[in-house]
Amino acid sequence: MDKRLPMLTIIVPCFNEEEVLPETIKQLTGLMNELCEEKLIGKHSRILFVDDGSTDRTWMMIAMESVRNQFVTGIKLARNVGHQKALLAGYLKAREKCDCAISIDADLQDDVGVIKEFMKNYHEGYEIVYGVRKRRDTDSFFKRTTAQGFYRMMKKLGIDLVYNHADFRLLSKRALDELARYPENNLFLRGILPLLGFRSTKVFYDRKERLAGKTKYPLRKMISFALDGLTSFSVRPIRFITILGIILFSVSILLGSFTIFNHAIFGLNGTVLSLWVLGSLQLIALGTVGEYIGKIFIEVKNRPKYAVEIDLFTKSMVERLDRKMDESYFLKYKS
Repeated sequence: MDKRLPMLTIIVPCFNEEEVLPETIKQLTGLMNELCEEKLIGKHSRILFVDDGSTDRTWMMIAMESVRNQFVTGIKLARNVGHQKALLAGYLKAREKCDCAISIDADLQDDVGVIKEFMKNYHEGYEIVYGVRKRRDTDSFFKRTTAQGFYRMMKKLGIDLVYNHADFRLLSKRALDELARYPENNLFLRGILPLLGFRSTKVFYDRKERLAGKTKYPLRKMISFALDGLTSFSVRPIRFITILGIILFSVSILLGSFTIFNHAIFGLNGTVLSLWVLGSLQLIALGTVGEYIGKIFIEVKNRPKYAVEIDLFTKSMVERLDRKMDESYFLKYKS
């Protein structure tokens, strides 16, 4: 290995990406060759595909490509654990053999060409480089509006997020080592990384349309992701409930006094309405508290976040080539 050049690992989480994977491999392989030619990375750099329990041919395609492409390697998780945990698995595996790591989604909506700018910033001494979208023109009106509302809400709650940044970023070895010290199960990497405190910068780019396949983040997962981010980094929702309770208590005293003097106005209908309002608020309060208690329950058990079924990353190219004639290896993990 050329000690003057950093060893890069590009981490690509995958879940049922067989439609887009050939083009992803093609573009990233071409990029790695260019980066090597321009002396931005060492020749032993790798593309690490993390198969997050796919049920299609994704893993077979990764495994077969690993025996003919010097850059491609991968790990297969034993089951689907979700994008954030699969990404963390890639980070923790990459830190064993790299000087820096770049994460990018398999759908190629993030601009692959921007990775050159990432590496140039790394050579200038930046430990974290965030890929930030210039605009959200490719999103639907609903997704664009809700995403912008989410970032504004998080900012008001005092949570430090990089606006319009997803999971397209570079982390140095030192940043990866520090990230490994965060043991929490309720992962929200976009909130954790700004806490590391290392020297960081941003690279702006235009996001593209998805080449093929379907999004792995439908509305249900987007809401769950937003709740994880909110409850993992702020207790202000709990404080808001306390403040709301104080306000409602004050209002109830005023209304109670008014009812005593004017019972004719606030009869049965007023009573029923107040029961509905207060009952709804109580359910909201219990749900919010329950969300935090549920997260405490998960953290206290401290179960492993994922299990690696197959690890090609730690294998040398020679060891991978030895599998070339073993067709049963690929057939066994076809699905």
